[in-house]
Amino acid sequence: MGKPHPLELRRRVVAHVEAGHTHRSAAARFDVSIKFVNDMVKLKRETGSLSAKPQGNPGFGKLTPYADWIRSKVDAKRDITLDELVVLLADEKQIAVHRSSVGRLLHRLGLTHKKRSASARTEAGRCRQPAA
Repeated sequence: MGKPHPLELRRRVVAHVEAGHTHRSAAARFDVSIKFVNDMVKLKRETGSLSAKPQGNPGFGKLTPYADWIRSKVDAKRDITLDELVVLLADEKQIAVHRSSVGRLLHRLGLTHKKRSASARTEAGRCRQPAA
């Protein structure tokens, strides 16, 4: 997501329109879109301010209230899978979520959820001798 336009530009655009000019002339003069001019005039009329609205996700999702509970489940069973956590959430907390949502929460909490299969663990632990 891009940065919002500077507050000074917003003020100049709205002042130009309030001085009796059209939205089209304001857009042409300040090299912005007509929609931007419309949005700024509307924002000024509705809120009285031209400051930019917050962007992005505030970080509160469906699983945020259960973060401590999920952390305790992962601490209790270090090799728990995402699918097992999804089932536990459905059974114990009556909340239906996709495994990717659980994965994103674990990532935000700094918990690892990537599991290596038994064969991958043994392969990585072996040291091969070069063929003579």
